[in-house]
Amino acid sequence: MVRKLLVSGPMRTPSRPRALLVLLVALLAVVGAGCGSDSDDSAATTTTAAPLGPTTSTTAASGTTTASKATGNLTVFAAASLTDSFKELGAQFEAANPGAEVTFNFAASSALVQQINEGAPADVYASADEANMTKLTDAGENGAAPELFAQNALEIIVGPGNPKGITGLADLAKEDVVFVTCAPQVPVGKYSAQAFEKAGVTATPVSYEADVKAVVTKVTSGEADAGIVYATDVKAAGDKGEGIEIPTAQNVVANYPIVVTKAAPNPTASAAFVDLVTSNDGSKTLEKFGFAQP
Repeated sequence: MVRKLLVSGPMRTPSRPRALLVLLVALLAVVGAGCGSDSDDSAATTTTAAPLGPTTSTTAASGTTTASKATGNLTVFAAASLTDSFKELGAQFEAANPGAEVTFNFAASSALVQQINEGAPADVYASADEANMTKLTDAGENGAAPELFAQNALEIIVGPGNPKGITGLADLAKEDVVFVTCAPQVPVGKYSAQAFEKAGVTATPVSYEADVKAVVTKVTSGEADAGIVYATDVKAAGDKGEGIEIPTAQNVVANYPIVVTKAAPNPTASAAFVDLVTSNDGSKTLEKFGFAQP
């Protein structure tokens, strides 16, 4: 920037050396003022870090962020066919969250949703079919959108050695075969009826059981020759029973949804448990027990 100096009155022309010296001093003053201004602006500029949310913490040494742990009691209502897999997932959840304790209520999906809709204190509901989950959502008892987390298929369970030589659904219609399944309102009972319809077979069970675990017990104890359950139930029976596969064209795929309930007493832990079930680690655990990914 060029500055003009206005002087009033007579002005004496300085000698050349003196004039050069005055000009040099003036230039140095202008440059110094400019540098001082940049320095002041830099010193005045500050940065304020955004505060961390209530569910996270930061380790100063490493700068890493860690999610808060779930705590308190957690009650999970789950289909009976999920018994073994969910017990293991519950143990994993408690190990990762030392302040949390998981309690399970395993039964038929139809019985569980009725209990929840009537006010039973459940944090999480996991169903063996989408129809019973719809009963929950239609009643407005879900706290979030349900998520599918597993699939299962039907299988015939028989005693060790398959004494009656059963090979398929048609054999369950024979007069000398004592056959059991679940009640029609129970998912596996509904799926069984669909499988018989696909196969063109009419078979009448000697009894309708409350859930798949009861069907397995009837067969493995020798009270029944055969029953229709899930493939995961046959696997869980171990050497107490054998499985007879049902062809894909006659089989039914069961979809398993899970959700946090609207009135969940512990919504934070509930969401964390659902996250575990639907995670890659959760899928690996479920696959170990015979479930497929949705």
